[in-house]
Amino acid sequence: MLDTILAWISALLAAIIPGYGDAPVPHYSGYVEGEYVYVAPSVTGRIKTLAVVEGDTVKADQFLFDMDSTKQQAAVRAAEAKIGTASANLNNLETGSRDPEIEVIKASLEQAIAHRNLAESALKRTEDLFAREIVAQAKVDVDRAALEEAEAQVAQLKAQLEVAALPARSAQLLAAQKTLEAAQADADLARSQLDDMTVAAPVEGRIETVYYKAGEVAAAGAPVLSILPPNALKVLFFLPEAERADFALGDQLEMECDGCDTGIKVTISKMASEPQYTPPIIYSREERSRLVFRAEARIPAGATLLPGQPVSLRRVK
Repeated sequence: MLDTILAWISALLAAIIPGYGDAPVPHYSGYVEGEYVYVAPSVTGRIKTLAVVEGDTVKADQFLFDMDSTKQQAAVRAAEAKIGTASANLNNLETGSRDPEIEVIKASLEQAIAHRNLAESALKRTEDLFAREIVAQAKVDVDRAALEEAEAQVAQLKAQLEVAALPARSAQLLAAQKTLEAAQADADLARSQLDDMTVAAPVEGRIETVYYKAGEVAAAGAPVLSILPPNALKVLFFLPEAERADFALGDQLEMECDGCDTGIKVTISKMASEPQYTPPIIYSREERSRLVFRAEARIPAGATLLPGQPVSLRRVK
């Protein structure tokens, strides 16, 4: 009874007389927040399969969900067909004409040579007859023109045969090569888009929230689910304006909460440079006490806490 009375008197004196007794250790209220990883598709589509539910534990690269990929599969097939067409065209330009085409030119050349030989023999006979004054000069001129025409035909077919054996011109080959490269790039893009329809876990952790169901349409960039990685918890708390300057990054505080282990120390990792929840008034000396600064502290690994859990912090002596 006497100890109680003395404690009551000491408390009363501390309230009446400034500086009497030890100053109480200040406490700062806050709550636990999780740093979630939000998993979203890169393209808009209908969710085909959803392989996880809330509360599941997943490993990195584990399958989570996939989207309907009918269009992407068709795009891959079309791109691969374009590669085949462009490759065949390039091969044709590089190797020249086909063998059957060359054989046709050779046959035409042999026929032209035969016509030339015949025209040459006819001209010789006509020149002999002209020398004996049996035929007129006009006949000689006609046969000589026929020989010249036959020789021109032979020369033309020889040139065609040489060209048919040659590859295409450099500009044509370059254009065909670029067409093939463009087709291959389109195919790579189509395959990449097809791969994007299957989504795996970027990190390990616990499935916290699932926002869509199988069969629903998810927009590109819209989270389908969220993952809470291990040791991804932090404490959010608020420092009064008068005490903000007493804290620095790296300072430690002791955390208390209902059902928590004792002695958990957290480390300040972030402090706001501007006050939070400030009232729209002039900052007089009396009103500055209403200003608070948001701060964050990193929770050590292994702490058994849950997001949203209220906590209390006090400075480590």
